[in-house]
Amino acid sequence: MGSIAAILTSICWSWSSIFFSSAGYVVGSKVVNRTRLLFAVSFLVITHTIIAGTPIPLDVEGYRWLWLGLSAIFGLVLGDAMLFQAYVLIGPRLSMLVMASVPAISAIFAWIFLRETLGIYQIFGILLTSAGIMLVVLDRNTKQRSPIPGKNKNQIIGLLLSLGGAFGQAIGMIFAKKGLDGDFSALTGVLIRMLVAAATIWLITLMTKEVRSNFELLKQNPKSILSILGGAFVGPFLGVWLSLIAVQTTKVGITSTLIALTPIFHLPIAHFYLHETINLRAVLGTVIAMAGVAIIFLVP
Repeated sequence: MGSIAAILTSICWSWSSIFFSSAGYVVGSKVVNRTRLLFAVSFLVITHTIIAGTPIPLDVEGYRWLWLGLSAIFGLVLGDAMLFQAYVLIGPRLSMLVMASVPAISAIFAWIFLRETLGIYQIFGILLTSAGIMLVVLDRNTKQRSPIPGKNKNQIIGLLLSLGGAFGQAIGMIFAKKGLDGDFSALTGVLIRMLVAAATIWLITLMTKEVRSNFELLKQNPKSILSILGGAFVGPFLGVWLSLIAVQTTKVGITSTLIALTPIFHLPIAHFYLHETINLRAVLGTVIAMAGVAIIFLVP
């Protein structure tokens, strides 16, 4: 169940990237990031009220709020912020290439802090899947000339930021795992994460006096609201909910590997929906990644 939830997460995030990119071109990534969390919290509060009977889980143990809150800050706030800035400095291709290291980082952290161990075939499956993802990422945006790493200060900072984003996601998964121990509801867990992330980001927005400009941009571009709404539903709401189910029921290294398949599932969307040409390298990378997934699923 956990592995299937992780794959469904990557599919959700493939679609959310389409919605958020569409809105980001119009209102900017900061506005998208802030607004998506408001929509996600709204979806989650309604769903939690229907399923659990309460809008806010105030009766949850303090240690769960601590671990899930830290998971939100490292993964959803710091990790995403560093990744978005890396996109600006070194472009999406190199940023996504560095982010392909998340499964390996997550597996190492899970081994150190959670005592999770992986078999030799599982490790091979993770490496094979990551290699396939890297091939797909390298193929995409080949017409865009990315900066040469280390040539100037901004490029070095961009690489460090993308690596920081990878560490943020990995640490976020470890903390989420600790907050979800036992048979704790993944829905309640994702609501806590989103509440903490939204509160943190909007507090920063208030301190930087950008609240008014945020809503003015949305008012001037009402179509972007629909894009953010759609992205928030399949991403921070449904996708993150599924990801916590995966983290709770599957080893962190395997979960992060399957969630990292987003570029693979983005290919058919890019071809049929965005009418992009898919090259041989992308097809080869997909085959390699799927072979790695098969090993993870089928080999004990």
